[in-house]
Amino acid sequence: MLSSSWRGRTTRGLLVLGAAAALVLTGCSSKSTTSGGGSESGTSGGSGALSIQPIGPVDSSGKTLSMGEVAKAADPAGDGKATCAPGTALAFAGAQTGANAALGINISLGAKLAVDKHNKANPNCKVDLKIFDTEGDPQKATSVIPQVLNDKSIIGLVGPAFSGETKATGQILSDNGLAALTSSATNATLSTNNWKTFFRGLANDDVQGTSVGKYLAANYKKVCVVQDDSDYGTGLAKSITAGLGAVADPSCAAGVKTGDKDFSATVTKVAAANPDAVFYSGYYAEGAPFAAQLKSGGVKATFVGPDGVNDPQFLAQAGSAAKGAVLSCPCGPAPDQFEKDYQALNGQKSGVYSVEAYDLATILLKAIDGGKSTRADVLDYVRGYEGDGTGGRHYKWNAQGELTNAVVWIYTVK
Repeated sequence: MLSSSWRGRTTRGLLVLGAAAALVLTGCSSKSTTSGGGSESGTSGGSGALSIQPIGPVDSSGKTLSMGEVAKAADPAGDGKATCAPGTALAFAGAQTGANAALGINISLGAKLAVDKHNKANPNCKVDLKIFDTEGDPQKATSVIPQVLNDKSIIGLVGPAFSGETKATGQILSDNGLAALTSSATNATLSTNNWKTFFRGLANDDVQGTSVGKYLAANYKKVCVVQDDSDYGTGLAKSITAGLGAVADPSCAAGVKTGDKDFSATVTKVAAANPDAVFYSGYYAEGAPFAAQLKSGGVKATFVGPDGVNDPQFLAQAGSAAKGAVLSCPCGPAPDQFEKDYQALNGQKSGVYSVEAYDLATILLKAIDGGKSTRADVLDYVRGYEGDGTGGRHYKWNAQGELTNAVVWIYTVK
């Protein structure tokens, strides 16, 4: 269940919303600027002791929800009596290097924790976790995913991590019958492709866009929406703009490119509109310097970012410009015991999607512990699965691979 300290914060609460080489493992409490993995160093400095703090969940109308007691979550350790064939494996596919590596590392380390707990408790069923680095690049993913599929020991996948790489590889995963449980790919159109193996472990961008857009519309009079050119950024921006309604100012709507670092033209455009808030639809690699340049350009509007920005690397790279930012995510905060276990194993704090990846890996491990030894058996197990997760999320999927009930959370940088 959620810790009492979290319930207290919620009661006081502000708001929320309802390579190919394989590395083998055998065998969102608050997030500081030193967590999250990745190799990027801060470029703006001055972030001090800033951290990302949860406010709470919001529903589709943008209203704050209260959090009640959470049912006991599924435990990857099971009853300790599992048996399985030596070499049985799960895989993770997503960024481990590249500009947004921290987001992928959060996920792989969450899955690693679930597998580690399972293997320690089940001496007769040691499951391997094989890590495949896509760099978050859709083109590279198209060469990495076939390597996953060609490894017949792998009977379940946590990933792909990003929307673009999921879009590029979803059909081949479906054609080969490998259950692909993503903890982070949120583009809403992914579930419209008639893929048979796609399962999204969190709310999609249409849910996030509607909830966050309506929340912002209730708290700000004018919002500029700036998007990158990724599948994720463009899809979410469309949903956010719709949720904002008349509060979205078309005069300052703008687009940037992945890899951009100079946002002077966009800053000038935003400054001229004098908005109350700026929503950046994209990832932290561009979101951080954009936030810093908005501040240095005299824009006093609240910076708002989605799950792609919601990472300690945003704080490290944006520096003091991150203070006061509002960040959304269809991911929930890490309960106290999860955080303790995660840090003990990984040597760093958990981040965005760590909890969701842990839950999804747990579901796949439960399939193995239940005697499912083929890709087809695991896929059938996931299709019929229903149970509660570590962060309080209830996992049950519809025929399109969407959760039947999903919420979005709001966070703030303090």
